[in-house]
Amino acid sequence: MIEVRAYLKRLDTSPKKVRLILGLVRGLKASTAEERLTFANKRAALPVLKLLRSAMANATHNHQLRRDSLRIKEIRADEGPMENRWRPRAHGRAFPIRQRSSRVTIVLTGESEEKQA
Repeated sequence: MIEVRAYLKRLDTSPKKVRLILGLVRGLKASTAEERLTFANKRAALPVLKLLRSAMANATHNHQLRRDSLRIKEIRADEGPMENRWRPRAHGRAFPIRQRSSRVTIVLTGESEEKQA
């Protein structure tokens, strides 16, 4: 089994929201995961779908893996860099704004074409 990794850095969505989407596709075949992400009604689904398609393309083109054998071995969302700003409040006070970002990692496994021949 060959592993293929793909990364999505600085996604401007909090990791908590991205993890809701990742739970839908964890451990599935890549084609089934692609279908689920296509119809998921969350904002984070589109960038995760693009990442999955990129990882699938890398696996088939760079590593000669069969597209129908690809499976999601690992998918996770870690915290990315946080943007800190301040919001003015009453009586001269300030309130922090923490704009969170995510770093998504996907690992696909599959069988090579030479193994089947």
